[in-house]
Amino acid sequence: DKAPSYSTVKNWYNEFNRGRCSIQDESRAGRPKSVVVPEKINAVRELIKQDRHVTYREIEASLDISMTSINKILHEHLSVKKICSRWIPHNLTNAQKKARGDWCKEMLEKYIQGTSKAVYNIYTGDESWIYAYEPETKQQSTVWVFQDEAKPTKVVRGRSTSKQMIACFFGINGHVATVALEQRRTVNSEWYTTICLPE
Repeated sequence: DKAPSYSTVKNWYNEFNRGRCSIQDESRAGRPKSVVVPEKINAVRELIKQDRHVTYREIEASLDISMTSINKILHEHLSVKKICSRWIPHNLTNAQKKARGDWCKEMLEKYIQGTSKAVYNIYTGDESWIYAYEPETKQQSTVWVFQDEAKPTKVVRGRSTSKQMIACFFGINGHVATVALEQRRTVNSEWYTTICLPE
């Protein structure tokens, strides 16, 4: 009952016939070693810190590791995710934020917390450059963000071959006027009184 089967005997006969001298198991390739090691994890972390827009293919080419391993490193070990930057109209300094807050408090006092009828005479506006360029797509603006980091915001505007300064104004009933500035003209008190207010 304990004798090896005919196929096992035949297999060993062929092995010894080919020159094998030992009955010990030979080393086999087997399952490849994992590349998800601290050195590779740190290398991926550094690539992301250097370029938040780095792609899977760029990581693969740089570190010579598979997409599966990259995915495992990014999500299981580094806990990063790729998100779109949130657009904000202006990036204000603390001094600018304080000045705006102070002005709002002053207006609330002046117009009796908004109950005065004089609030109907208030107009607000802002001017901005309108650029003639191809805006960055949502996909192009995605960046890698680590778990403990804040979501990125974006105020950068691309280079443009042409641009036009536009001023928009609103009253209590909505849009009042949109005024385009002439070339090389700046927004100042003279522009408001001579060009903007008449329109």
